[in-house]
Amino acid sequence: MSSQLAVERVAEVEARSAGLRKELGLIDLVLMQIMYVVGSGWVGTAAKLGTSHTVFWLLAIALYYLPQAAVVIYLARLMPVEGGLYQWTTIGLGRFAGFMLAWNLWAYAVLIGATFGVTIATNAAYLLGGSNAPLSHVWWYTPIVSTLALVLVTAISVLGLRVGRWVQNVGGAAHVLTFAALLIVPLVAVAHGRSVSYRPLDVSAPAFTPYSLNIFGKMALGALSGFEYVAIMAGETRSASRTITRSVFLAAPIIALMFILGTDSVIALVPRDRIDLVSPIPQTLSLGFEGSGIAQLIVPALILLLLLRQLGVVTMLFNGNTRLPLVAGWDNLLPRWFTQLHPRFRTPVNSILFVSAITIAFSLAGQAGVGVQEAFQLLENAAGILYAFAYLALFAIPIFGAAKLERRPPMWLRIAAGSGFLVSLLYSTLSVFPIIDVASWQTFAAKIVGVIVAGNLIGVAIYILSLRSRPAVDLGAQ
Repeated sequence: MSSQLAVERVAEVEARSAGLRKELGLIDLVLMQIMYVVGSGWVGTAAKLGTSHTVFWLLAIALYYLPQAAVVIYLARLMPVEGGLYQWTTIGLGRFAGFMLAWNLWAYAVLIGATFGVTIATNAAYLLGGSNAPLSHVWWYTPIVSTLALVLVTAISVLGLRVGRWVQNVGGAAHVLTFAALLIVPLVAVAHGRSVSYRPLDVSAPAFTPYSLNIFGKMALGALSGFEYVAIMAGETRSASRTITRSVFLAAPIIALMFILGTDSVIALVPRDRIDLVSPIPQTLSLGFEGSGIAQLIVPALILLLLLRQLGVVTMLFNGNTRLPLVAGWDNLLPRWFTQLHPRFRTPVNSILFVSAITIAFSLAGQAGVGVQEAFQLLENAAGILYAFAYLALFAIPIFGAAKLERRPPMWLRIAAGSGFLVSLLYSTLSVFPIIDVASWQTFAAKIVGVIVAGNLIGVAIYILSLRSRPAVDLGAQ
């Protein structure tokens, strides 16, 4: 695809996006990024490293977070179109790469949506049962509650961003308040005479081992990714190019501080071998406020705020994920059925229902025959590798697709993209292995590899079938 065809494709996508409502503004995007990027579980993952986490967070920011922000800002300014990363990859690397990018990103969102079902159920168990969350150990509880949560998200997604953006905004605001409580809870514990070793921003020399590098990859690509996701809905954003760029500059420093200081709080209150990787924040809050006179009121309120955040982020995930089949349908890579909009709400209703069914199925399948912690790790690691494939494509665009863009990326941007590419590759390799004790790491790894290989083979098969049904003349196919 030449640079001229790239310009024509951008114009074509903008014309097709004209029927979408432009509901999103700057505050919406800032809260969406804080809510989506600052996952509630990553402070628990980072806490496994002890006080060396600060060095690893700073390395993750320098080698991955800043390069990601730079590439996303550059491409969003150049091509502020609905479909975001899918469109950028199609223009820079070709239709097959664009489709496989969208397929992996779509599969990631399905699996991560399944993990959110598990997380919502586990956090609700802390809300109902206190610091031990006894309900999460009852065999029927997590499958039923996670399914009900995903059904609710489906209904919100069908109603569209006019409703969904408020759910997302409430979730983002709730997340900021919950993290504020996480940052002060060690001070509350100290004030009540608890023996707490709280040393914020304490630094110790890191040990570079396969285990620590595995966690580093999760802290980088897992925790610090997501800026590109808001660009998927550029066609539904007011002044998309300027708004997306400003939202990244506003959200970035807030996100970095939330992660580093939040990890310090978990380390101060939770023994390293007892960290709940599914719900470390409710666990930390429950332990920190234990013995306080207001604990019975404040802890449930804070966990409720966290549940609102998780409802908001999975709603955002659904909204973005259902737009990928929509734009692929525009390109005749998927059946036109996926492009059908609800007559009243103007949302891709068929795509939403399809994604909902698949997400619920994976959520239940991931829980079959294993404990909650292992189920979460299986779903999260498989989803993360699929997401890493999408980031390999993102960082490859300025390096390998530069000649096909309207403006050639500067050398410093290509160097930054190279750094992000290598971190994504590291994550993809090491995330096959668990960071928790499991019955068999070989079985764990085999399940993840099987999901990744099978998922991508299905994607290739769908693409080949789409070639047979595609019209002979296809604008931008060259």
